[in-house]
Amino acid sequence: MPHSLFISDLHLSTDQPHGMAAFQQFIATLAPQEPRQRAEALYILGDLFDCWAGDDDLDDPFHAQVIASLRNLAQHGTKVYLLHGNRDLLMGKALADACQATLLSDPALIDLYGTPTLLSHGDMLCTGDTEYQRYRAQVHDADFQQQFLAKPLAERKAYIAQLRSRSMAKKQSKDSAIMDVNDDAVAALLREHGYPRLIHGHTHRPARHEHRVEGHSCERWVLGDWNDKANALRCDSSGITWETIAD
Repeated sequence: MPHSLFISDLHLSTDQPHGMAAFQQFIATLAPQEPRQRAEALYILGDLFDCWAGDDDLDDPFHAQVIASLRNLAQHGTKVYLLHGNRDLLMGKALADACQATLLSDPALIDLYGTPTLLSHGDMLCTGDTEYQRYRAQVHDADFQQQFLAKPLAERKAYIAQLRSRSMAKKQSKDSAIMDVNDDAVAALLREHGYPRLIHGHTHRPARHEHRVEGHSCERWVLGDWNDKANALRCDSSGITWETIAD
């Protein structure tokens, strides 16, 4: 049956070899399948990389492995779609072209086997974390990005490493509830886009939720991260199911 797969929050890096091994095995099991069994599309909803300092880092050996894996999948007939996460916000056209992938906006509304489905990384919905939302507005600013990308690659990487270290320290003192999505923000997004199904990542809290918005029942599926157990959502015309990716 024709189907598509959704993953997010892999946070691939040289510091997490287990995640990279799971990713390569996942791609390898998809690529050689018979055409009728192969996924039509793979959607990566942000944070494929734990850090992406710019598309001038394509030749890094680790990045080159990830790119080659996605390109191989695309060449076997599975369409690959990338969506920015908070960790890899600076992914650009050069990276997408190297992967033979399509870079999506956030949010992106698609027709998924007859069901309107909204795709997002999910961090825009965590409105209770006002400090993070101020930071998010800054780094999404086009002028900020242009100025940042003008800096040397090594300087950018060092700056991102410092930001990540400070962010991890701050999370220890934050109430976990404010780092989850806000129900009002979810309702507003669903209302804006015509009450679709919603699939997102970012919060690392895999689950299915149901929202009632002005009389409409809307599914919200949250993808898990790959730190502990690699996972994916499989969607076809009959609905959505979880898939655990074997170690």
